[in-house]
Amino acid sequence: MTEEKRTLPFVPAESTMPEFTFRAVILGVSMAIVVGAANAYLGLMAGMTIAATYTTAVIGMAVLKTMKGTLLEENTARTVGSIGGNVATGAIFTLPAFFISSAWPQFFTLEHYLISTVVLIVAGILGIMFVTILRRVLVEDAELPFPESIAASEIHKSGQKGTQNSRFLFAGVGIGAFFKALVEFKVVAAGWQKILALTKGNILLRGPGVSPAYFAVGYIIGPKLGALNFSGGVLAWGLLTPLIAYFLHRDNPAAVTDWVAELTSVWKNIVRYIAIGGMLVGAFYTLYKMRKSLFTGMTRSFSYLRKSAAGEGEIPRTERDISIRWSLPVIGVITVLMFFIFGYFTGEAAPAAAAAVVMLVLGFIFAAVSTGSGVSHGRIWASR
Repeated sequence: MTEEKRTLPFVPAESTMPEFTFRAVILGVSMAIVVGAANAYLGLMAGMTIAATYTTAVIGMAVLKTMKGTLLEENTARTVGSIGGNVATGAIFTLPAFFISSAWPQFFTLEHYLISTVVLIVAGILGIMFVTILRRVLVEDAELPFPESIAASEIHKSGQKGTQNSRFLFAGVGIGAFFKALVEFKVVAAGWQKILALTKGNILLRGPGVSPAYFAVGYIIGPKLGALNFSGGVLAWGLLTPLIAYFLHRDNPAAVTDWVAELTSVWKNIVRYIAIGGMLVGAFYTLYKMRKSLFTGMTRSFSYLRKSAAGEGEIPRTERDISIRWSLPVIGVITVLMFFIFGYFTGEAAPAAAAAVVMLVLGFIFAAVSTGSGVSHGRIWASR
């Protein structure tokens, strides 16, 4: 039998280092407001958002180091701050659907604002309860890469090793900003594309985008995951997009006057949804492979609950979570609230109940998918 791979905490379990402090929470909330507003604007304008984990990690570390803050305080501030971007993303990609579907002919009303607030609060609490169940299993599974979480933890740990490592960190930020400025001021091309004319057709050549973020992410996730990501882009643009466009217009290809726009439209309206389907299948498959680990994790949570009730010693700091005696009843209450929320829109009990169950299942799946960034609060780890 192979030995189980486990990670050991960078900060020992017996440590009494300050963590959930007033200044860490206030700094985190302040960053959440700024990052949330920025992500909301970017998402509504460009249709995509940015990960706030790195930004809040660097800012939180820089501010708290001037106050002689601890590593765990930096981690708390970053976690709270990054949540602002996540909540904004959840809002801007869901709430406009009420207006687009004509469910809310007038979007800017006090009633709709209050309903939106309730929806976001309910969904946020439900996600926290799911992560409470999933966190320990996912954090202790060394096979899962968690590139975003590992990067955030490395930022914090780098700042704790002295001014030299902090200098390297902020030098990297400066270099990234410099190259970004070169792209913005058109000194370096952000990307290129060209149609190459052949005897019986054309080939669209498209270069990868030049961005410091791409290089940074590639370095973080490593060659294996980077190759998988690149191969996905090649598969999307080199096979699926032209293949689908061919079958759509094979009867009358001359009707297409702008093949670049047509291929881009095929990618946006068809290929991207195939990618989303692949992501969902991957999530289901990951949960299926982790079924034993999930069961073990929940069993361990109940065992800690029994030990705590029996007074059999204090639970180590790194093993503490919201008690499962609270998380499961709260999930039940949230399910009831979702039933009433869906009932408000449908006006009937059966569709509302079905929607509540579907959202409960999908919420658990997406919590497992997104926990890679959420669990970084508990992932100040060093593999040993």
